[in-house]
Amino acid sequence: MRILITGITGFVGSHLAEYALDKEGVEVFGTVRWRSRMDNVEDIQDRIHLIDCDLRDNVAVKNTLDEVRPEYIFHLAAQSFVPTSWKAPAETLTTNIISELNLLESIRDLKLDTRIQVAGSSEEYGLVFEDEAPIKEDNPLRPLSPYAVSKVAQDYLAYQYNQSYGIFTVRTRAFNHTGPRRGQVFVTSDFSRQVALIEKGKKEPVIEVGNLEARRDFSDVRDIVRGYWLCLEKGEPGEVYNLGSGKAITIQELLDLILSMSDVEIEVRRMPERMRPSDVELLLCDYGKLNRISGWKPEIPFEQTVRDLMNYWRERV
Repeated sequence: MRILITGITGFVGSHLAEYALDKEGVEVFGTVRWRSRMDNVEDIQDRIHLIDCDLRDNVAVKNTLDEVRPEYIFHLAAQSFVPTSWKAPAETLTTNIISELNLLESIRDLKLDTRIQVAGSSEEYGLVFEDEAPIKEDNPLRPLSPYAVSKVAQDYLAYQYNQSYGIFTVRTRAFNHTGPRRGQVFVTSDFSRQVALIEKGKKEPVIEVGNLEARRDFSDVRDIVRGYWLCLEKGEPGEVYNLGSGKAITIQELLDLILSMSDVEIEVRRMPERMRPSDVELLLCDYGKLNRISGWKPEIPFEQTVRDLMNYWRERV
């Protein structure tokens, strides 16, 4: 069985590659670019096939799919950092939408019998009211950032190609997920890295923070990639599935947990430049739909996830 992971060297892609390699008879291919983070896959690089492909180039994408002819495609590659989308909205929209369009068009042109998972985001829900939580897949989408808008477009593009051309697309909306290898710009890694630097004496004992009131649903990336696989294996074509923990905590509670794992006295300092023009105040997942078709549920305790992430940064700062 051949699978293709776009963005294989990224945070989620590298964990998904490891998960797939543990399955018997699975051959793993992945797309990379010149600036891809190869350190995320250095331990498995001799067991995977890496293909240089800019997903915004339709010819390159078609040639890649013609060469690999995968049974499963996990489309994870994207500009995925919300604050960057405020600074570069056109690049975020172009990269995320055109890359997926090229994949879908190539599947159609080559007449491939391929199942493709399109990684959406809980950010698509955006403005959520208290009486709408926990959030189900039929909740209104009210995106509050250019990134979220790009993900709504990807989501509906996958739906349209299933309805119009019969391509086996499955859309996923994963809520916040973290763990080892999470990029340092994301809140769990940002806090963990700052604490690790302070512990090593490489930073003054002050942690810089933004909005601490927002509530988020955090899962372990290793649970999420298992869910992605089940979505393609057992999901219905054209459908959308939420993945999350079913629990919401404030960013303040996240910070408190991280600080509790260190013996150093640390001052917390709010920084205005870390605030977004508009923020999503509540994300709380209802993952019942995926659970009913596959039995999936999160298994790794969040405290273990954070501890693994803290140790990851302690080894690297």
